[in-house]
Amino acid sequence: MAKVADLEAAEKEKMREKVQKIISHGINCFVNRQLIYNFPEELFADAGILAIEHADFDGIERLGLVTGEEIASTFDNPESVKLGHCKLIEEIMIGEDKLVHFSGVAMGQECTIVLRGASPHVLDEAERSLHDALCVLSQTVNDSRVLLGGGWLEMVMAKAVDELAKKTPGKRSHAIEAFIRALLAIPTTIANNTGLDSAELIAQLRAEHHKDESNGGIDVISGSVGDMSELGICESFKVKQAVLLSATEVTEMILRVDEIITCAPRRREGM
Repeated sequence: MAKVADLEAAEKEKMREKVQKIISHGINCFVNRQLIYNFPEELFADAGILAIEHADFDGIERLGLVTGEEIASTFDNPESVKLGHCKLIEEIMIGEDKLVHFSGVAMGQECTIVLRGASPHVLDEAERSLHDALCVLSQTVNDSRVLLGGGWLEMVMAKAVDELAKKTPGKRSHAIEAFIRALLAIPTTIANNTGLDSAELIAQLRAEHHKDESNGGIDVISGSVGDMSELGICESFKVKQAVLLSATEVTEMILRVDEIITCAPRRREGM
């Protein structure tokens, strides 16, 4: 029993020395990826230091970026470790989950988005939509040019291509008209996805774009044709350019196929 007690005392002394090294950094919050036992937690509390345990690897990497800290693997050289800074650390409740919230960070522009939903499918869809929106924003930061949305661009392009089709003789005009139908599929899909009458809206949109310099597009809120400039509905030029180029290139590849490779017929059960 004496040996066990000596081992425990030696372990506590070793832990005390390690905690003292951490305290010597002059911190008031210590974030650890692993478990913090009761004894070192008490030592941190006595020193007025908030100890946070079980921080996930991705989270602590992001936290280091926004607070300006450097993740330390050893505590022997306090002068070589870069500390992070923030104005407030608090525990908040979102539903039944407890989260540690860092605010007033050094960079000042970062935030965390917490997604909640009734089912995993709803969460996955929300995460996918958010990811797509952030990707569009990142591309817009790199190239700040924007276009009016709500199907405005497709209608302008369809009008210009239609003028070309009228001047093109022979069967080539049919290919041009097919491209027009592909362009009109975008505003049609916008209307259908919001439960609106796409046939009626596309007809109204065509009439609107026969006017000079029209900014008409589909306003899904009012369910009618609206001025996209006044409504502030825009799309990233770079994203729209990539979509159109990719769709056109895929179409060209399909048209170059001069042979069809058919799959073997599906076997029916019982035969």
